[in-house]
Amino acid sequence: AWQAMRLSRNRNWGHPELVALVKKLGVEAQNHDGWPGLLVGDLSQPRGGPMLTGHASHQVGLDADVWLTPMPNRRLTEKEREDLSATSMLSAERTSVDPKIWTDAHARLLKRAASYLAVERVLVHPAIKKALCDATAKDKDRTWLHKVRPIWGHHYHFHIRIACPKGSANCEPQPSPADDDGCGTELTHWLALVKTPPKPGPPGPAKPP
Repeated sequence: AWQAMRLSRNRNWGHPELVALVKKLGVEAQNHDGWPGLLVGDLSQPRGGPMLTGHASHQVGLDADVWLTPMPNRRLTEKEREDLSATSMLSAERTSVDPKIWTDAHARLLKRAASYLAVERVLVHPAIKKALCDATAKDKDRTWLHKVRPIWGHHYHFHIRIACPKGSANCEPQPSPADDDGCGTELTHWLALVKTPPKPGPPGPAKPP
């Protein structure tokens, strides 16, 4: 129900509870949501810490990136796991999903991920958040939607962050997301930024060698 991608990056390490949740998501989405299986991107490095490239998060073994590309019905070769590209869900104007690519199964997969009690956040592109809001407008249970937060860059994968595991005394939980579904003014603001991105500010301090 899942395959790890980009094995050469050595970022498929995480807290046992995160690894178990990703496996559980793969199996349950396959059995109940019409999703063929997960292509799993970055978790964390073997001992955590900042990465040379990419993420500012993914440092403590509680984060996972899952591709929005459905898993093929076969075991991928190691070369395919390195070379296969993830698929963007966005239409040309980037304020909505492409109906030729986006499916109801994508929405069911994200709903399942956000519905787990252990999950604190599911991060997606604003256009994907809008697609979820539109698809569930008449649903009675939309409590899971407040965990799904818009953020840049997440148009071909979604990011899962789980809560601090029991017994992890040094783990600091994230602030709770807003209680509302996030489908109102907040989402409108994000979509406006897609059309008119903010101008970059002054450059920050140079990185130390």
